[in-house]
Amino acid sequence: MNNQLRLVCLLLLTITSVSGKVYKVANPDAFNKAAFQVSPGDEIVITNGSYTNWELAVNTHGTLQKPVIIRAETTGKVVFTGDVQKPVFQLTGSHTEIAGLTFMGCNVMKAKGGTGILIELKASRYCRITDCTFTKNRVLAQFMPIVVISGKAEHSRVDHCRFIGNINNQELQVKVTEDAVPLYSMIDHNEFKDKERVNWKVFNGGECVQVGQEPVLLGTKYPMAVVCCNRFIRCNGEAEVISNKSSGNKYIGNYFEDCEGELVMRGGHDCLIDSNTFKGGKGGIRVNGTHHTITNNTLSGLRTAIRLMYGMAKGKIETGFYVAASDCIVCNNHITGATTGILIGDSKNADWTGKFDTQKYPSRTMQDIAPFNNTVSGNVITDTQTPIKHNEN
Repeated sequence: MNNQLRLVCLLLLTITSVSGKVYKVANPDAFNKAAFQVSPGDEIVITNGSYTNWELAVNTHGTLQKPVIIRAETTGKVVFTGDVQKPVFQLTGSHTEIAGLTFMGCNVMKAKGGTGILIELKASRYCRITDCTFTKNRVLAQFMPIVVISGKAEHSRVDHCRFIGNINNQELQVKVTEDAVPLYSMIDHNEFKDKERVNWKVFNGGECVQVGQEPVLLGTKYPMAVVCCNRFIRCNGEAEVISNKSSGNKYIGNYFEDCEGELVMRGGHDCLIDSNTFKGGKGGIRVNGTHHTITNNTLSGLRTAIRLMYGMAKGKIETGFYVAASDCIVCNNHITGATTGILIGDSKNADWTGKFDTQKYPSRTMQDIAPFNNTVSGNVITDTQTPIKHNEN
């Protein structure tokens, strides 16, 4: 054997020694057997085909350098469909990645003993959902998401996925509870597209991204999530395309086009909204809460680009169904072609009597506390009927 051939053989042996095993599966039993056997760097490959009735609890553990990969044999050709009453994939391990799967035409429902979710990262660490497609799925109960980050999950990532034409659902939820707050979630480079208005009561429950669910009671929880570089095209599910209901999150570099809803600070504090682009549609950025920073955003062709809202309470200590916008920085934004550029003081004296449970949410019902102590400066506003409108008095 000559030296060159010896070198080639040595390289092949080296590659084989560092490559993980590949387990090909086509049913839940085979998947579970493979998941029990995998080591860091191994792959579970789901063979091309259409699948129903998978309910998998996945507790695999990779490493930073060698994650466990769960992937489609061919991206887009492994399709999950049909009725879903429990999570199709529920990841509870660490350093595990789901890639290339398609969920199409699923009927996602609540049933005794379970709730349908397509993928859940539940108390997992450094787990990832990437290059997956979620399209034409339908939920059968209000306020149900199809992808969830929950429990004490840490460093979860959902990226380069497509959410297209789903029906009556929330797309992606970071679930915050009294006992568990997912930390450092990264939601980036996804596409949310062609979402029709939901049919639920008061047209609520159709957000594309929701970080936190109880802004009145749990708005001061700090998930520290980052939502960046996503595209939202014709997302009309409800009034909130992105709904922030917790604190310390960042919304950076996202693109919104022809959406009826807004990027909404429904609750929480200390969030960053920076370098996002809004083009056409009905609204831009709506703000309740304190110490938010809204900078370097570009908004064009909107009715109202940025709204600072009245509330029933002020600061981080008082409890109110809405907290007045205060101590926020609104600077260096570029607004053009709007009816109103920046509205300081929206929903003045709105009366919420009978519209929420005051025992569950101990709050006055009159939205009569004006925004205060906000810094609004350095914004460039052109071709706009009313550049800045004050409605605090």
